[in-house]
Amino acid sequence: MMIGTLNAYIYQVLRKDENKLQFINKNSVLNVQKFDTRLKKLSMQETQSITLKGIGPNFVNSLLPFGIIALVAMLVLPLPIALLDTFFVLNITLSLLILMVAMHTHRPLDFSSFPNLLLIATVLRLGLNVASTRIVLKDGHTGPDAAGKVIEAFGEFIVSGNYAVGIFVFSILVIINLVVITKGAGRVSEVSARFTLDALPGKQMAIDADLNAGILTPDEAKARREEVTKEADFYGSMDGASKFVKGDAIAGILILLVNIIGGLIIGLVQHDLPIGQAAEAYLLLSIGDGLVAQIPSLLLSIATAIIVTRVSSAQNMSEHITKQVNLSAAWMPTSLVILALGLVPGMPNQLFLLFAAIAGILAFLSRRKEQSLMNESDEDSESESEDETSDFDVNSVKDASKISLNIGYGLVSLVSKENEDSLVPSVTKLRKEISKRLGFVIPGIRIRDDVDLEPSQYQIKIGEKIVADDLIFYDKILAIPGDDVQVELVGTKVTEPSFGVEAYWIEPELATDAKSKGYVTIDPTSVLITHVGQVLNNFSAELLGQDEVQDLLDNLESSHPNLVQSVVPKLVPLHQLTSILQNLLSEAVPISDLQVILTELGGLNIQKMSNDDISEAIRPKLIPLLIQRLTKFKDTLPLITLAPELEQMILTAVRQNPDEKMLLLDGALAKKILQNLNDATETLSRENKAIFLIVAPQIRRHVAQFVRAQLSAVNVLSFTELPENRSVEIAYTVGGTDNSEETE
Repeated sequence: MMIGTLNAYIYQVLRKDENKLQFINKNSVLNVQKFDTRLKKLSMQETQSITLKGIGPNFVNSLLPFGIIALVAMLVLPLPIALLDTFFVLNITLSLLILMVAMHTHRPLDFSSFPNLLLIATVLRLGLNVASTRIVLKDGHTGPDAAGKVIEAFGEFIVSGNYAVGIFVFSILVIINLVVITKGAGRVSEVSARFTLDALPGKQMAIDADLNAGILTPDEAKARREEVTKEADFYGSMDGASKFVKGDAIAGILILLVNIIGGLIIGLVQHDLPIGQAAEAYLLLSIGDGLVAQIPSLLLSIATAIIVTRVSSAQNMSEHITKQVNLSAAWMPTSLVILALGLVPGMPNQLFLLFAAIAGILAFLSRRKEQSLMNESDEDSESESEDETSDFDVNSVKDASKISLNIGYGLVSLVSKENEDSLVPSVTKLRKEISKRLGFVIPGIRIRDDVDLEPSQYQIKIGEKIVADDLIFYDKILAIPGDDVQVELVGTKVTEPSFGVEAYWIEPELATDAKSKGYVTIDPTSVLITHVGQVLNNFSAELLGQDEVQDLLDNLESSHPNLVQSVVPKLVPLHQLTSILQNLLSEAVPISDLQVILTELGGLNIQKMSNDDISEAIRPKLIPLLIQRLTKFKDTLPLITLAPELEQMILTAVRQNPDEKMLLLDGALAKKILQNLNDATETLSRENKAIFLIVAPQIRRHVAQFVRAQLSAVNVLSFTELPENRSVEIAYTVGGTDNSEETE
């Protein structure tokens, strides 16, 4: 590997700037548009958070751990009857609260704490079952109020003191809860979790695509990613939480059987009660206890089913259902069928006719609303059709970005703010450095993903033209061999995109070993940035337009108004000045000193010169800027020259075809010249020296065009362009014997 190559890398990308850029500037990447306004509305989750703050978050945070410990304590410690009644009422209240919240959520994720609440409510109910079982079995023989007023009320009032009725009622509740609601909710939870997790990568890619397309801002994209992650976590939790509900229903059946069998045994054996009296006492208490636990369990099962079957919407469940069932086409047939049934003899005619009338009224109201919405839709359609032509413009079909960096979806992580080597600030820093070096502001670089590219592929475009295309691996490190390195690495062998040298993409853990073997390791962002920098340098002439030149003139006019006004456009029109500056940039000559350029133009006979001739005439004043950028001031300039006979041959070829812009040489001769230049370039690069080819002024432009197509690192100068205050040495002669002599 050439030392010059490594130094270029170190100079361009590995050197850390003390000013870390935190934001994307307005000319840079990611065109941003407005996000979906629905996500800007206050969510249910936010509303709940505000409510909690209203009652004191510190109080809740302190109370909750003690509550969990109390639930566990109920499983092993006896509970007073009064406290047992209190907890039974609390259990019913909590279950109703959870059900009401579930009904009023707009999206399942708005109630993301539901799995946690479900677990807490289940443990509470099981703890109460254990506490009540202890009391029922211990004091059940004393009477129906032995286990508290709540159990007594459920045993006496709800089932009318008939334990046989109670058993059937309890069995029906268990069947509804376990077989219908819980089983269905569990299946829905399982399927929802599976599909949500399967769709997660696609959703994340869609967010990244919207971000790079400018549909989302970085903050909105971050919020979307967090929402998608929370959604996957929620449905995964619900898949497990549904098992709590199923287990709770089964536990209710088992606890009831334990209470009945255990109560009969204790009543008959320990208290010597007749079997009828024992059955009446313990069965009634057991059924009351079972109903007290089963009703909250049923409420939670319904809440679980509502949550897992809920579709994200801007309305709560009641509003959502009302909107979708409010159809005249549904209510009208319903009204007619009910009316027909109401006319059948023997039916409760008045009741059927009443409901037929209600359905008819709802059908009429639904029809009116539908007609109103249809009229509004027609008005909107007319308005949209009127504006359709005006909304269509060139921006809809053409990308106005001068520079585009298109990346495959596998490289999207390089743009993320969370990435410490994020591409965005690196691009901004690169633009700043190149702009300062060349003398004009490099246009903004638009970064966006492209689904047509391979995951690890990227393309660099100037306008609509693709100028570079390659692959990088975001999760690996590029290892470039140093001088005389013979050891190959385990990795993907590639050609480095910027300088065309052999390299390896290796795993990050192998970087230390690679360094010890003489390799230079470079992260993927630096590889990409270096390639982008090379493209910007090579195509800088295409990036300079009349608008950019006018900006430069406006800036110079503030300090040198007379100079600008006397040259542009009096002597040199704007378009001609732009062409001249483009010629200079095509050979990496900085145009930062626009004052000197305009001064030189003012002293030339512009009318009798072509743009190429004008560019050659003003080059000597600008070449020192190029040389000082590439070398230190006190260093001797190593020069490559042409052998006299070769230079004379080229001079003759140019004189024979003075109007020919391209240098016409014999194929074998041209190949030999390029080979010799390449050898000289490698020699100077190993010595970390800049590369200058010195030729006669008459042939400089032709030789530069010939060499630049193959060896862009070679700077072709004429003898007249060498600074007088710099020492030089002939380091290599193309077409002759090598020599090295130093002159002043």
